[in-house]
Amino acid sequence: MFSQEESKKIRQEFWTSFGKEFPHKWLLYNTKMKEIQLKFTFDRKVAQVSLDIVDNDAMIRTYYFEKLQSLENILKSEYLPEAILTENYELPEDKIVSRVYVELDNVSIHNKKDWPEVKTFLSTKMMQLEDFFKDFSDFIKN
Repeated sequence: MFSQEESKKIRQEFWTSFGKEFPHKWLLYNTKMKEIQLKFTFDRKVAQVSLDIVDNDAMIRTYYFEKLQSLENILKSEYLPEAILTENYELPEDKIVSRVYVELDNVSIHNKKDWPEVKTFLSTKMMQLEDFFKDFSDFIKN
């Protein structure tokens, strides 16, 4: 096991090296919609790329989630075939979001042997998710 300090250092090293190897201005929080964020996640069990609907109001989350559900066939046929749509996804900090995501299982941020595969996964999948979001953001907004 790693101490909290060692774990923090490893996470920083991963994200710094990811940014250097895949220099791209990711959308992430700059979606122009305060309710929607694109996110990278990589921990001790899984790597994920996700589109999160983060509003605290369940009705607003449902509204946007239903719009994304209406695009599910296009999302899966043209962008991310393995996408998972979850209306009530619980984050580690016990917050509920609606999430559209893809994940890579059985990888750990603490295992540097996993890093090359994870970096490629994160970059490739986020590009595809960004393309989807850009192509359909007007529909999602309105």
